[in-house]
Amino acid sequence: MNEINILWVDDEIDLLKPHILFLEQKQYNVTTCQSGTEAIEIIEDQNFDIVFLDENMPGLTGLETLSEIKEKKANLPVVMITKSEEEYIMEEAIGSKIADYLIKPVNPNQILLSLKKNLDHSRLVTEKTTSNYQQEFRKIAMNLSMVNDYEEWIDLYQKLIYWEIELENIDDHAMTEILESQKSEANHQFAKFIDKNYTHWFGANADAPVMSHQLFKKYVVPELSKDQPTLFIVIDNLRYDQWRAIEPVVGNYYKKEIEKPYYSILPTATQYSRNAIFSGLLPSEMAKQHPDLWKNDIDEGGKNMFENEFLIAQLKRLNLDHYKTEYTKISNLRSGRKFVDNFRSRKSNDLTVVVYNFVDMLSHSKTEMEVVKELASNDKAYRSLTVSWFKNSPLLEIIQQAHELGFKLIITTDHGTINVKHPSKVIGDRDTSLNLRYKTGRSLTYDEKDVLSAEDPSQIGLPSITMSSSFIFAKDDLFFAYPNNYNHYVSYYRNTYQHGGISLEEVIIPFAVLSPR
Repeated sequence: MNEINILWVDDEIDLLKPHILFLEQKQYNVTTCQSGTEAIEIIEDQNFDIVFLDENMPGLTGLETLSEIKEKKANLPVVMITKSEEEYIMEEAIGSKIADYLIKPVNPNQILLSLKKNLDHSRLVTEKTTSNYQQEFRKIAMNLSMVNDYEEWIDLYQKLIYWEIELENIDDHAMTEILESQKSEANHQFAKFIDKNYTHWFGANADAPVMSHQLFKKYVVPELSKDQPTLFIVIDNLRYDQWRAIEPVVGNYYKKEIEKPYYSILPTATQYSRNAIFSGLLPSEMAKQHPDLWKNDIDEGGKNMFENEFLIAQLKRLNLDHYKTEYTKISNLRSGRKFVDNFRSRKSNDLTVVVYNFVDMLSHSKTEMEVVKELASNDKAYRSLTVSWFKNSPLLEIIQQAHELGFKLIITTDHGTINVKHPSKVIGDRDTSLNLRYKTGRSLTYDEKDVLSAEDPSQIGLPSITMSSSFIFAKDDLFFAYPNNYNHYVSYYRNTYQHGGISLEEVIIPFAVLSPR
């Protein structure tokens, strides 16, 4: 054990000799003093790992001493020892960020336990987390070979996310690498599962997950009411692990009533999946029923310009056009601030829809800006950056105001994203789409083992640009690269966040219904 230095402050320190001898036998170094004033002087001159502080002392009280200590060394753990269990003393001490408190008379084992809790906490958590994951690893490995339906894939992905977030808080690179390899294997098996089952999900009466085009009707509509306004937020490009990361912040204002993961349609790209949410239609149906609103990949102009029109048409089709509905897309800080400033006027809406584009912009910025590549170099950093943005964003202010006004809150996304690592060569003509995780066009040449191909797009609800157009979707963490200028292209896009293909991160995404606390 590294040398641990303890300062023990008590005006009756002589009575604590047996405790101090006990700690010294356990190889702790203990410095003692008998007043708060003396303690503050000692702390200025020496470094300690922890302080035991008597609450009831003449002169400077324990609480006053605690306040002085925290001013000088904010991160120094202080354990308050008190004869009194009066609530106000506990509230004062806890409010001043004590590490622990003990009630007199204390015994040596209580002291030892407090030391282990505060000084060995990181090591004990690491050991326990590692041990638990090692046990779970074997279960997940077994499940990977047997998982056979879309609900089981949701459960398995949730477990992987849970352990990914648990392991990020400990310093064990070996365990993190094992989890990464397990995620990679899971994505490989998931691609096989999608390849085998996806087409069948579009058959009549098929046993299929809820997908993008069904989300509004099946999950949102049952939550709508004339008695309570609903705020429906679609955060573009939000992966499940990012939702898990920001969920505790949302939880300060809302409690979760329902969480139902759903499956994005392919391609897992905004113009397909988000248009499907708002229209309640598959892309092939949008192209037929709304040729004035639907745009194919090769068409000029924005591909998500008509979400409000799609939503209005869907509400009318569902006989819900009597609901007072307002749609807003927020793509920059200015429009976010403006929405916050005017949010109270939405109280009279039955349904307020907000599409928030920040996470999508973040993933694109990672591709284009070296500084964002540094800040979001891996999934852990990407989650951290998302949380930092969210805590300081107009979106959180919108949620806070919705809470104050009693809105029901629904949060979801249109698709996720994956950090791409390995290139796969593809050749197409000049009309081939540009996305890195899917391609649509004529006479595509590709490595068959790297893709799921749809020679007849209509089977999976996709429009054909020409009679001979097909789609291909990248599996695993692959991204498509043309042979021309190949090395530059690969270097530029490797380790960037992309979407459009088949991975757990892109396809299985969150939907949550929350009520105000």
